[in-house]
Amino acid sequence: MIWDAFLLALREIRRNLLRSFLTVLGIVIGVASVITMVTLGSGATQQVTQDVASLGSNLINIRPGQRMSMGARNTAPLFKRDDATALQRDIRGVKAAAPISSEGITAVYGNQNWSTTVSGTTVEYFTVREWKIRSGRIFTASEERSGRALCVIGETIKKELFAAGTALGNKIRFKNMACQVIGILEAKGQSTFGSDQDDLIIMPLKTFQRRISGNTDINRIQVAIQHGLDTAQYKTKIENLMRERRRLSDNEENDFSVMDMKEIASMLSNITEVLTMLLGSVAAVSLLVGGIGIMNIMLVSVTERTREIGIRLAIGALEKEVLLQFLVESVVLSTFGGLFGIFLAIVVSYGLSIAMAIPFVLNLWIILLAFLFSAVIGVFFGYFPARKAARLDPIVALRHE
Repeated sequence: MIWDAFLLALREIRRNLLRSFLTVLGIVIGVASVITMVTLGSGATQQVTQDVASLGSNLINIRPGQRMSMGARNTAPLFKRDDATALQRDIRGVKAAAPISSEGITAVYGNQNWSTTVSGTTVEYFTVREWKIRSGRIFTASEERSGRALCVIGETIKKELFAAGTALGNKIRFKNMACQVIGILEAKGQSTFGSDQDDLIIMPLKTFQRRISGNTDINRIQVAIQHGLDTAQYKTKIENLMRERRRLSDNEENDFSVMDMKEIASMLSNITEVLTMLLGSVAAVSLLVGGIGIMNIMLVSVTERTREIGIRLAIGALEKEVLLQFLVESVVLSTFGGLFGIFLAIVVSYGLSIAMAIPFVLNLWIILLAFLFSAVIGVFFGYFPARKAARLDPIVALRHE
Protein backbone atom coordinates (compact mmCIF):
# COMPACT_ATOMS: atom_id res chain seq x y z
CA MET A 1 0.00 0.00 0.00
CA ILE A 2 2.84 2.39 0.84
CA TRP A 3 4.58 1.54 -2.44
CA ASP A 4 1.41 2.32 -4.41
CA ALA A 5 1.07 5.60 -2.52
CA PHE A 6 4.71 6.39 -3.36
CA LEU A 7 4.13 5.74 -7.08
CA LEU A 8 1.00 7.93 -7.03
CA ALA A 9 3.01 10.68 -5.32
CA LEU A 10 5.69 10.52 -8.03
CA ARG A 11 3.01 10.70 -10.70
CA GLU A 12 1.50 13.83 -9.18
CA ILE A 13 4.93 15.44 -8.77
CA ARG A 14 5.80 14.77 -12.45
CA ARG A 15 2.46 16.17 -13.50
CA ASN A 16 3.36 19.57 -11.99
CA LEU A 17 7.16 19.66 -12.05
CA LEU A 18 7.56 23.44 -11.87
CA ARG A 19 5.08 23.79 -9.03
CA SER A 20 6.71 20.91 -7.17
CA PHE A 21 10.15 22.49 -7.61
CA LEU A 22 8.99 25.85 -6.29
CA THR A 23 7.29 24.08 -3.39
CA VAL A 24 10.44 22.29 -2.21
CA LEU A 25 12.67 25.32 -2.83
CA GLY A 26 12.07 26.52 0.71
CA ILE A 27 13.15 23.14 2.10
CA VAL A 28 16.22 23.12 -0.18
CA ILE A 29 17.28 26.59 0.97
CA GLY A 30 16.58 25.77 4.63
CA VAL A 31 18.53 22.51 4.68
CA ALA A 32 21.41 24.03 2.67
CA SER A 33 21.57 27.07 4.96
CA VAL A 34 21.66 25.04 8.18
CA ILE A 35 24.34 22.64 6.93
CA THR A 36 26.42 25.44 5.40
CA MET A 37 26.33 27.57 8.56
CA VAL A 38 27.32 24.64 10.79
CA THR A 39 30.05 23.48 8.38
CA LEU A 40 31.59 26.95 8.13
CA GLY A 41 31.29 27.40 11.88
CA SER A 42 33.06 24.10 12.53
CA GLY A 43 35.78 25.10 10.07
CA ALA A 44 36.20 28.47 11.77
CA THR A 45 36.44 26.79 15.19
CA GLN A 46 39.11 24.40 13.92
CA GLN A 47 40.99 27.30 12.31
CA VAL A 48 41.00 29.21 15.59
CA THR A 49 42.37 26.15 17.40
CA GLN A 50 45.08 25.68 14.78
CA ASP A 51 46.03 29.37 14.82
CA VAL A 52 46.39 29.47 18.59
CA ALA A 53 48.35 26.19 18.49
CA SER A 54 50.70 27.77 15.92
CA LEU A 55 51.70 30.31 18.57
CA GLY A 56 53.11 27.42 20.56
CA SER A 57 51.52 24.60 22.54
CA ASN A 58 51.19 24.96 26.33
CA LEU A 59 52.16 28.61 25.96
CA ILE A 60 51.78 31.21 28.70
CA ASN A 61 52.31 34.93 28.03
CA ILE A 62 53.44 37.30 30.76
CA ARG A 63 53.16 41.06 30.25
CA PRO A 64 53.74 44.00 32.61
CA GLY A 65 50.62 45.79 33.84
CA GLN A 66 47.00 44.70 33.82
CA ARG A 67 44.65 44.89 30.87
CA MET A 68 43.88 48.55 30.47
CA SER A 69 40.77 50.39 29.38
CA MET A 70 40.76 52.82 26.47
CA GLY A 71 43.04 55.76 27.15
CA ALA A 72 44.60 54.32 30.32
CA ARG A 73 48.37 54.30 30.66
CA ASN A 74 50.46 51.36 31.75
CA THR A 75 52.95 52.53 34.42
CA ALA A 76 53.94 49.07 35.70
CA PRO A 77 57.69 48.32 35.70
CA LEU A 78 59.00 46.16 32.88
CA PHE A 79 60.69 42.80 33.37
CA LYS A 80 64.36 41.90 33.47
CA ARG A 81 66.14 38.97 31.89
CA ASP A 82 66.61 37.40 35.33
CA ASP A 83 62.82 37.03 35.63
CA ALA A 84 62.75 34.62 32.69
CA THR A 85 65.78 32.78 34.08
CA ALA A 86 64.04 32.39 37.45
CA LEU A 87 60.85 31.05 35.86
CA GLN A 88 62.77 28.33 34.04
CA ARG A 89 65.00 27.56 37.02
CA ASP A 90 62.57 27.64 39.94
CA ILE A 91 59.37 26.12 38.49
CA ARG A 92 59.67 22.43 37.72
CA GLY A 93 57.78 21.59 34.55
CA VAL A 94 58.64 24.78 32.68
CA LYS A 95 60.13 23.65 29.38
CA ALA A 96 61.57 27.03 28.41
CA ALA A 97 61.12 30.73 29.19
CA ALA A 98 62.03 33.38 26.61
CA PRO A 99 62.48 37.08 27.48
CA ILE A 100 61.42 39.29 24.55
CA SER A 101 61.91 42.96 23.75
CA SER A 102 60.39 44.36 20.58
CA GLU A 103 60.35 47.60 18.65
CA GLY A 104 58.79 48.75 15.41
CA ILE A 105 61.45 49.63 12.87
CA THR A 106 62.12 50.13 9.16
CA ALA A 107 64.36 47.44 7.69
CA VAL A 108 66.38 48.27 4.58
CA TYR A 109 68.15 46.09 2.04
CA GLY A 110 69.48 47.68 -1.13
CA ASN A 111 66.77 49.97 -2.44
CA GLN A 112 64.00 48.05 -0.67
CA ASN A 113 62.59 48.97 2.74
CA TRP A 114 59.84 47.50 4.92
CA SER A 115 58.28 48.58 8.23
CA THR A 116 58.30 45.61 10.57
CA THR A 117 58.97 44.49 14.15
CA VAL A 118 62.41 43.57 15.44
CA SER A 119 62.52 41.38 18.54
CA GLY A 120 65.51 40.64 20.72
CA THR A 121 65.34 37.32 22.55
CA THR A 122 67.28 34.22 23.53
CA VAL A 123 67.55 30.81 21.86
CA GLU A 124 64.72 29.58 24.11
CA TYR A 125 62.32 31.60 21.95
CA PHE A 126 62.42 29.04 19.16
CA THR A 127 61.61 26.27 21.64
CA VAL A 128 58.77 28.22 23.23
CA ARG A 129 57.16 29.10 19.91
CA GLU A 130 57.96 25.70 18.37
CA TRP A 131 59.27 27.56 15.35
CA LYS A 132 61.31 25.61 12.84
CA ILE A 133 63.89 26.94 10.40
CA ARG A 134 63.13 26.62 6.70
CA SER A 135 66.70 27.37 5.68
CA GLY A 136 69.88 28.43 7.44
CA ARG A 137 70.12 28.24 11.24
CA ILE A 138 69.28 30.04 14.48
CA PHE A 139 71.86 31.90 16.54
CA THR A 140 73.55 30.02 19.38
CA ALA A 141 73.61 30.80 23.11
CA SER A 142 77.25 31.92 22.86
CA GLU A 143 76.42 34.24 19.95
CA GLU A 144 73.59 35.70 22.00
CA ARG A 145 75.84 36.28 25.03
CA SER A 146 78.52 37.95 22.90
CA GLY A 147 76.00 40.23 21.17
CA ARG A 148 76.70 39.19 17.59
CA ALA A 149 74.88 41.19 14.91
CA LEU A 150 72.90 38.25 13.51
CA CYS A 151 69.23 37.81 12.73
CA VAL A 152 66.62 35.27 11.69
CA ILE A 153 63.79 36.57 9.50
CA GLY A 154 60.21 35.54 8.71
CA GLU A 155 58.89 34.65 5.29
CA THR A 156 57.25 38.07 4.81
CA ILE A 157 60.59 39.87 5.34
CA LYS A 158 62.24 37.51 2.87
CA LYS A 159 59.58 38.28 0.26
CA GLU A 160 59.45 42.06 0.78
CA LEU A 161 63.19 42.77 1.00
CA PHE A 162 64.81 40.02 -1.04
CA ALA A 163 62.00 38.93 -3.41
CA ALA A 164 63.41 36.00 -5.38
CA GLY A 165 66.99 36.75 -4.32
CA THR A 166 69.11 35.08 -1.68
CA ALA A 167 68.65 36.32 1.89
CA LEU A 168 71.14 34.12 3.74
CA GLY A 169 74.48 35.82 4.26
CA ASN A 170 73.23 39.30 3.32
CA LYS A 171 72.85 42.16 5.78
CA ILE A 172 69.70 44.09 6.70
CA ARG A 173 70.15 47.68 7.85
CA PHE A 174 68.09 49.62 10.39
CA LYS A 175 68.89 52.66 12.49
CA ASN A 176 72.66 52.73 12.93
CA MET A 177 73.39 49.04 12.59
CA ALA A 178 73.25 46.10 10.20
CA CYS A 179 72.67 42.45 10.97
CA GLN A 180 73.53 39.41 8.92
CA VAL A 181 70.69 37.06 7.97
CA ILE A 182 71.58 33.54 9.11
CA GLY A 183 68.16 31.84 8.96
CA ILE A 184 64.65 31.98 7.52
CA LEU A 185 61.70 30.76 9.60
CA GLU A 186 59.01 28.43 8.31
CA ALA A 187 55.86 30.32 7.38
CA LYS A 188 52.99 30.33 9.90
CA GLY A 189 50.65 32.73 8.12
CA GLN A 190 48.12 35.08 9.66
CA SER A 191 47.08 34.58 13.27
CA THR A 192 43.51 34.49 14.62
CA PHE A 193 44.04 38.04 15.85
CA GLY A 194 44.73 39.31 12.33
CA SER A 195 48.50 39.83 12.57
CA ASP A 196 51.06 38.43 10.15
CA GLN A 197 53.18 36.00 12.17
CA ASP A 198 55.85 35.94 9.43
CA ASP A 199 56.45 39.71 9.50
CA LEU A 200 59.26 39.73 12.06
CA ILE A 201 63.02 39.82 12.59
CA ILE A 202 64.57 37.91 15.50
CA MET A 203 68.02 38.82 16.83
CA PRO A 204 70.03 38.05 19.98
CA LEU A 205 68.66 39.87 23.03
CA LYS A 206 71.99 41.45 23.99
CA THR A 207 72.45 42.79 20.46
CA PHE A 208 68.98 44.33 20.55
CA GLN A 209 69.56 45.94 23.94
CA ARG A 210 72.95 47.38 23.01
CA ARG A 211 72.26 48.54 19.47
CA ILE A 212 68.53 49.32 19.31
CA SER A 213 66.70 49.79 22.63
CA GLY A 214 69.65 51.08 24.69
CA ASN A 215 68.32 49.50 27.92
CA THR A 216 67.91 46.09 29.56
CA ASP A 217 64.12 46.16 29.84
CA ILE A 218 62.03 43.16 28.76
CA ASN A 219 58.61 43.84 27.21
CA ARG A 220 57.20 40.35 27.76
CA ILE A 221 58.09 36.81 28.71
CA GLN A 222 56.76 33.71 26.98
CA VAL A 223 56.80 30.42 28.86
CA ALA A 224 56.32 26.91 27.45
CA ILE A 225 55.03 24.23 29.82
CA GLN A 226 56.00 20.62 29.24
CA HIS A 227 53.41 18.56 27.33
CA GLY A 228 50.83 16.75 29.42
CA LEU A 229 50.90 19.24 32.30
CA ASP A 230 47.99 21.45 33.32
CA THR A 231 48.78 25.00 32.26
CA ALA A 232 46.12 26.38 34.63
CA GLN A 233 48.10 25.18 37.65
CA TYR A 234 51.32 26.60 36.23
CA LYS A 235 49.63 29.92 35.64
CA THR A 236 49.10 30.16 39.41
CA LYS A 237 52.71 29.12 40.11
CA ILE A 238 54.00 31.75 37.69
CA GLU A 239 51.86 34.45 39.31
CA ASN A 240 53.15 33.53 42.78
CA LEU A 241 56.79 33.59 41.67
CA MET A 242 56.40 36.89 39.80
CA ARG A 243 54.67 38.50 42.80
CA GLU A 244 57.59 37.41 44.96
CA ARG A 245 60.19 38.75 42.53
CA ARG A 246 58.33 42.06 42.15
CA ARG A 247 57.94 42.31 45.95
CA LEU A 248 54.17 42.69 45.99
CA SER A 249 52.45 42.49 49.37
CA ASP A 250 49.33 40.39 49.98
CA ASN A 251 47.01 43.39 49.69
CA GLU A 252 48.55 44.65 46.42
CA GLU A 253 47.16 43.67 43.04
CA ASN A 254 49.33 42.14 40.34
CA ASP A 255 51.20 44.71 38.26
CA PHE A 256 51.52 42.11 35.50
CA SER A 257 49.18 39.81 33.59
CA VAL A 258 49.53 36.08 32.90
CA MET A 259 47.57 34.72 29.93
CA ASP A 260 47.17 31.03 29.19
CA MET A 261 46.83 30.51 25.42
CA LYS A 262 44.66 27.43 26.01
CA GLU A 263 42.15 29.61 27.83
CA ILE A 264 42.16 32.07 24.94
CA ALA A 265 41.71 29.22 22.45
CA SER A 266 38.82 27.82 24.48
CA MET A 267 37.17 31.23 24.73
CA LEU A 268 37.46 31.88 21.00
CA SER A 269 36.18 28.38 20.19
CA ASN A 270 33.19 28.90 22.47
CA ILE A 271 32.41 32.19 20.73
CA THR A 272 32.51 30.61 17.27
CA GLU A 273 30.37 27.68 18.46
CA VAL A 274 27.73 30.02 19.91
CA LEU A 275 27.70 32.07 16.70
CA THR A 276 27.38 28.85 14.69
CA MET A 277 24.38 27.75 16.77
CA LEU A 278 22.81 31.19 16.42
CA LEU A 279 23.26 31.33 12.64
CA GLY A 280 22.11 27.70 12.30
CA SER A 281 18.96 28.49 14.30
CA VAL A 282 18.21 31.51 12.11
CA ALA A 283 18.73 29.39 8.99
CA ALA A 284 16.39 26.71 10.40
CA VAL A 285 13.54 29.22 10.29
CA SER A 286 13.56 28.91 6.50
CA LEU A 287 12.78 25.20 6.97
CA LEU A 288 9.55 26.17 8.72
CA VAL A 289 8.78 28.57 5.90
CA GLY A 290 9.37 25.74 3.43
CA GLY A 291 7.04 23.51 5.46
CA ILE A 292 4.30 26.12 5.31
CA GLY A 293 4.79 26.23 1.54
CA ILE A 294 4.31 22.46 1.34
CA MET A 295 1.13 22.64 3.42
CA ASN A 296 -0.18 25.44 1.21
CA ILE A 297 0.44 23.58 -2.03
CA MET A 298 -1.00 20.34 -0.62
CA LEU A 299 -4.21 22.18 0.31
CA VAL A 300 -4.36 23.46 -3.27
CA SER A 301 -3.78 19.92 -4.52
CA VAL A 302 -6.64 18.58 -2.36
CA THR A 303 -8.97 21.23 -3.78
CA GLU A 304 -7.91 20.44 -7.36
CA ARG A 305 -8.35 16.69 -6.88
CA THR A 306 -11.57 16.72 -4.87
CA ARG A 307 -13.49 14.85 -7.57
CA GLU A 308 -10.71 12.24 -7.86
CA ILE A 309 -10.82 11.74 -4.09
CA GLY A 310 -14.60 11.36 -4.21
CA ILE A 311 -14.34 8.67 -6.90
CA ARG A 312 -11.76 6.73 -4.88
CA LEU A 313 -13.88 6.89 -1.74
CA ALA A 314 -17.02 5.93 -3.69
CA ILE A 315 -15.47 2.77 -5.11
CA GLY A 316 -14.30 1.57 -1.72
CA ALA A 317 -11.05 3.32 -0.79
CA LEU A 318 -10.62 3.69 2.94
CA GLU A 319 -10.01 7.02 4.64
CA LYS A 320 -6.60 5.86 5.87
CA GLU A 321 -5.58 5.03 2.26
CA VAL A 322 -6.47 8.54 1.07
CA LEU A 323 -4.72 9.99 4.13
CA LEU A 324 -1.62 7.91 3.39
CA GLN A 325 -1.57 8.97 -0.28
CA PHE A 326 -1.43 12.68 0.46
CA LEU A 327 0.85 12.25 3.46
CA VAL A 328 3.36 10.26 1.38
CA GLU A 329 3.22 12.91 -1.34
CA SER A 330 4.06 15.61 1.20
CA VAL A 331 6.92 13.57 2.68
CA VAL A 332 8.33 12.79 -0.81
CA LEU A 333 8.37 16.50 -1.63
CA SER A 334 10.14 17.44 1.61
CA THR A 335 12.58 14.51 1.32
CA PHE A 336 13.56 15.47 -2.22
CA GLY A 337 14.05 19.01 -0.94
CA GLY A 338 16.28 17.67 1.85
CA LEU A 339 18.42 15.66 -0.58
CA PHE A 340 18.86 18.57 -2.99
CA GLY A 341 19.60 20.85 -0.01
CA ILE A 342 22.36 18.50 1.21
CA PHE A 343 23.98 18.43 -2.22
CA LEU A 344 23.78 22.22 -2.52
CA ALA A 345 25.18 22.68 1.01
CA ILE A 346 28.22 20.49 0.32
CA VAL A 347 29.05 22.35 -2.88
CA VAL A 348 28.53 25.83 -1.35
CA SER A 349 30.34 24.97 1.89
CA TYR A 350 33.34 23.63 0.04
CA GLY A 351 33.54 26.72 -2.17
CA LEU A 352 33.16 29.13 0.76
CA SER A 353 35.74 27.22 2.83
CA ILE A 354 38.27 27.72 0.05
CA ALA A 355 37.33 31.38 -0.38
CA MET A 356 37.53 32.05 3.38
CA ALA A 357 40.73 29.98 3.78
CA ILE A 358 39.29 27.81 6.57
CA PRO A 359 39.22 24.01 6.86
CA PHE A 360 36.31 22.16 5.23
CA VAL A 361 34.82 20.24 8.19
CA LEU A 362 31.76 18.27 7.10
CA ASN A 363 29.60 17.23 10.05
CA LEU A 364 27.73 14.02 9.16
CA TRP A 365 25.49 14.36 12.20
CA ILE A 366 24.16 17.75 11.16
CA ILE A 367 23.54 16.40 7.64
CA LEU A 368 21.53 13.50 9.05
CA LEU A 369 19.70 15.79 11.46
CA ALA A 370 18.81 18.29 8.72
CA PHE A 371 17.55 15.48 6.46
CA LEU A 372 15.41 13.93 9.21
CA PHE A 373 14.08 17.37 10.11
CA SER A 374 13.06 17.96 6.50
CA ALA A 375 11.18 14.62 6.51
CA VAL A 376 9.47 15.54 9.80
CA ILE A 377 8.48 18.88 8.27
CA GLY A 378 6.77 16.95 5.47
CA VAL A 379 4.84 14.78 7.92
CA PHE A 380 3.88 17.68 10.18
CA PHE A 381 2.75 20.12 7.51
CA GLY A 382 1.32 17.45 5.24
CA TYR A 383 -0.92 15.86 7.85
CA PHE A 384 -3.60 18.57 7.90
CA PRO A 385 -4.18 18.62 4.11
CA ALA A 386 -4.09 14.79 4.06
CA ARG A 387 -6.66 14.56 6.85
CA LYS A 388 -8.87 17.08 5.05
CA ALA A 389 -8.75 14.92 1.91
CA ALA A 390 -9.50 11.72 3.84
CA ARG A 391 -12.56 13.23 5.56
CA LEU A 392 -14.25 14.47 2.40
CA ASP A 393 -17.84 13.30 1.91
CA PRO A 394 -17.81 11.15 -1.26
CA ILE A 395 -21.18 12.51 -2.44
CA VAL A 396 -20.11 16.15 -1.99
CA ALA A 397 -16.74 15.39 -3.61
CA LEU A 398 -18.37 13.82 -6.68
CA ARG A 399 -20.49 16.94 -7.20
CA HIS A 400 -17.36 19.13 -7.17
CA GLU A 401 -16.50 20.66 -10.54
